Amino acid sequence: QEKLERLSVADALRAIQFAEVVVLVIDAAIPFEKQDLQIADLVLREGRALVIAVNKWDAIEDKDAAAVRIKEAAREQLAQAPGAPLVFLSALTGRHVEKLMPAVVNVYVDWNARVKTHDLNEWLKMATERHPPPAARGRRMKLRYIAQTKTRPPTFVAQCTNASELPASYRRYLVNGIREAFAIQAAPIRLILRTPDNPYSDE
Repeated sequence: QEKLERLSVADALRAIQFAEVVVLVIDAAIPFEKQDLQIADLVLREGRALVIAVNKWDAIEDKDAAAVRIKEAAREQLAQAPGAPLVFLSALTGRHVEKLMPAVVNVYVDWNARVKTHDLNEWLKMATERHPPPAARGRRMKLRYIAQTKTRPPTFVAQCTNASELPASYRRYLVNGIREAFAIQAAPIRLILRTPDNPYSDE
């Protein structure tokens, strides 16, 4: 049994590496088990788009309460994928299976999203004015330029003084801001911070 499980995991890992969109099938009765979360985390770290299929929905009696509980669990345990769609379905009866492919297409569109540099920098200006970056060694950090360098997943590079010292909380603020401003809800977003080569660029 253990060997079979190892082979199954290895097969899943290979599938993720060659995928564009990954559909993670979980059990509605016992959602987000440890292995489910590990696979979801790997999907996102590999930069793949994620759809969560909540299977065996036919066996759930109080569907409204279960849906609320599963959505809350997804928000808490998959915070790195806040927009990953949940599709409640039954492979046994076929109910709501037709909703799966539209969800896949939607996340695929987000995965290929491209934002104009001008629009990004207008957003960055407003975002940093609304919530300025913190100070590092007594000097306020500055973000002056951002551009999208690629899609699949959407990847952005921002120029930041003392980039290595920008807190993770502020990085999350920026990523969440990009999601909201440009409606990229269902794909992982990568934000790379770089310190300009010119040491006097923040003067």
